[in-house]
Amino acid sequence: MSSSFLSGKVFLLVTGASQGIGRQIAQSFAPLLGDDSSVLLIARNAGGLQETVNKLPRGLSVHTASIDLSTATAHKLKDVINKVLGAAGAMQFEKAVVVHNAASIGDLTKSTVAMTDFKIWQEYYDLNVFAPAVLNGVFMEIFNDYTKVVRLVINISSFNAIQPYEFMGYYCSGKAAREMFFKVFAIENPNVNVLNYSPGPVDTDMLHAVHTYTSEVKHEETKKFMKNRHVLTTEQTVTRLLEVLKLQKYKSGSHVDYYNN
Repeated sequence: MSSSFLSGKVFLLVTGASQGIGRQIAQSFAPLLGDDSSVLLIARNAGGLQETVNKLPRGLSVHTASIDLSTATAHKLKDVINKVLGAAGAMQFEKAVVVHNAASIGDLTKSTVAMTDFKIWQEYYDLNVFAPAVLNGVFMEIFNDYTKVVRLVINISSFNAIQPYEFMGYYCSGKAAREMFFKVFAIENPNVNVLNYSPGPVDTDMLHAVHTYTSEVKHEETKKFMKNRHVLTTEQTVTRLLEVLKLQKYKSGSHVDYYNN
């Protein structure tokens, strides 16, 4: 399958690329990239990043950065990207794609009335909301209108960005805030293609954590959701993501779920 947004000389950045959906995005997107494209994979787990690199086509220019996005500064992120770009800079590329995938589930033991620790809130939002917002700003500063580079921003969202579930206050609120940020970004930047993609229930460590915990406690609505949804493989959901990008039926900034027609 081809996608016009991945053809040609592309700079591709994927966060959370050491496992799960992030790894699959790197695997599925990489073979579609044109000659002389560059890939930058970011995650905390250096070993996991190398495993992802080993699954990508040989001959492709792939770079990794083992970074904790929750503590990274804009200056650090800019340096990491510019190091990959080298002296030729952003203008050497026809297209620039950033996939904001890195995320965490949060504490599933806390009801909303028990979520009273400012430090825990700060740490959760640092990774799940503030980091993608700052990284996106840095990316746009580098690949700005002046560069004439076609830009695509993909935020890996969730059904939980629009549907609340008990004991998932951190995750639901974080996903909602993150998605709204990218909706505002899309309005402000009409020359950038923005997609909030909800991948569905995918067979990842995060889903296993939710399933394990909710099976032990009385989270009836969450259990019902888990029971009624067919669990997808990472390959299935990323294949659907590529279809969405190819068809281009969405308005920039829209929330598109795996199950949307």
